[in-house]
Amino acid sequence: MGRAHILQRDQVDISEYCLKEEYIVEEVRRFEHAVLTARQQLRAIRDHIPPATAADIAAFIDTHLLMLEDSALTQEPARLITERRCNAEWAVKIQRDALVAVFEEMDDPYLRTRKDDVDHVVNRMQRILLNQGPMRHEVPDSRLRGYIVLADDLTPADTVLMQHHGIAAFATEHGGPTSHTAILARSLGIPSIVGLHQARRYVREEDLVIIDGISGVLLVDPDPETIRYYEGLQRQERVHFAELIKLKGAPAITGDGITICLEANIELPKDFESVLNVGALGVGLYRTEYLYMNRDRPPAEEEQFQVYSQALHALQGRPITIRTLDLGADKQVDSSTGRERRVLANQALGLRAVRLCLKEPGLFLPQLRAIIRASALGPLRLLIPMLSNLQELYQVLAIIAEIRAEFRSNAVPFDPDMPIGGMIEVPAAAMCADLFAKQLDFLSIGTNDLIQYTMAIDRVNDEVSYLYDPVHPAVLRLIRIIIQAARDHKKPVAMCGEMAGDPRYVRLLLGLGLRDFSVHPAVLLEVKKIVNNTRLAEVMSLSEQVLAASSSSEINDLLGRINAGLN
Repeated sequence: MGRAHILQRDQVDISEYCLKEEYIVEEVRRFEHAVLTARQQLRAIRDHIPPATAADIAAFIDTHLLMLEDSALTQEPARLITERRCNAEWAVKIQRDALVAVFEEMDDPYLRTRKDDVDHVVNRMQRILLNQGPMRHEVPDSRLRGYIVLADDLTPADTVLMQHHGIAAFATEHGGPTSHTAILARSLGIPSIVGLHQARRYVREEDLVIIDGISGVLLVDPDPETIRYYEGLQRQERVHFAELIKLKGAPAITGDGITICLEANIELPKDFESVLNVGALGVGLYRTEYLYMNRDRPPAEEEQFQVYSQALHALQGRPITIRTLDLGADKQVDSSTGRERRVLANQALGLRAVRLCLKEPGLFLPQLRAIIRASALGPLRLLIPMLSNLQELYQVLAIIAEIRAEFRSNAVPFDPDMPIGGMIEVPAAAMCADLFAKQLDFLSIGTNDLIQYTMAIDRVNDEVSYLYDPVHPAVLRLIRIIIQAARDHKKPVAMCGEMAGDPRYVRLLLGLGLRDFSVHPAVLLEVKKIVNNTRLAEVMSLSEQVLAASSSSEINDLLGRINAGLN
């Protein structure tokens, strides 16, 4: 709760003009000065972060600092200035558009929203080039303490500065749950709503507002009764989080004595500390795509081996499931010409994940070799994404067999019993889950894509997002088919999609037979609390009724009964 501050960014107005030959050297110098100044500003912001703050908070600023070291943003604009005689602002805009185009064509929502980081860094450079001064929240004072900030979007640097200045909460017009701003807000414990379109049309400077980040609600000028209600919720939240912390070292066991495996999803090496902090039993999904981003060439085998080795060391004996590359053949820009290559019309249905890897062995083989080598150093599992037919699986297994044969001949150590699993996230694979379960050591249910493909929607498209329904009867029946197939063949099955970490569905999934969950570290203790307060005997019959239900109202009513008693 607090007074509103409307963050109005000056629109960066970019002029585009050609330079005379004699001004090119000076223009390059002007560009290089902007890069240097941007680095200095970000380092100053990083220095504001208290020493006791978790390392992953500073890592968001470090990401932007690293981008300012990358040739894509430091050398390519200089080349454009020199060769095309364009002014610095225009050169930076050209390169920004080329980089953003790559990210926009990616299917993975986490990776797609990394275009925001490019925008944030470029916007800072453009403001410097245009001699625009610091904004109110960048001035180190306490004028924003207790305020709720409304903005188009916030950079990680903005968010860190605002937390340092004591803001109460924020809301943005744009962004999504996988944006760095949203992730950082969760890490910092700042109540927030992202993607709240048109909010600033209804809120004025200094209005009293309430932000409910759990429900995604922003209230303007609340009456006294509403204020008292939300003050009560604040007290409940403080008690709730104090209880969750006590669960860190406790096992996840249902009220009738069934042990549940709770693991964590991670993207970056810095996330391993969070895995340990919440007492996760291991990593159920390690997304490796970030290794391939912001670079001219894919990572070599040795670099990947070192990364995976460090991950095993950081986990201190806990198992890790490494998912092979899940990128698409996105719009690509030739770094030497700036020309775009051929683009697939619908990337979600195109050449991505295992399909791309099998077509591009130069991309796939170094990763498989690195993973297999790392398996000698600790409990490691390999996960193949987006399988849709057995032929793809046979091809991957044949490649793995060839690598193992080579390693045996050359006395390269590896674990011959390294478990190999498959992501079941395509309806075709779900319907044939029994066939995959025969060939694999474990299954992992990727609900994000499973729901998207089952409902025939783009899950990050606002126009059809209302159709994204984890409890649609078709989705629930596919999940049940997968769990039953794994059980029939005595193979472990986990769920690593967002549904697994949603408190609304944990008891339902337990009732459907799920015993392994892999979730974001931030929600793991919440899931553990639900597990410990659940008796399977009570939720199994209700879950069966949900499977048989045909209408949304009936399903929601049954979900309410399943979750009765949860805080």
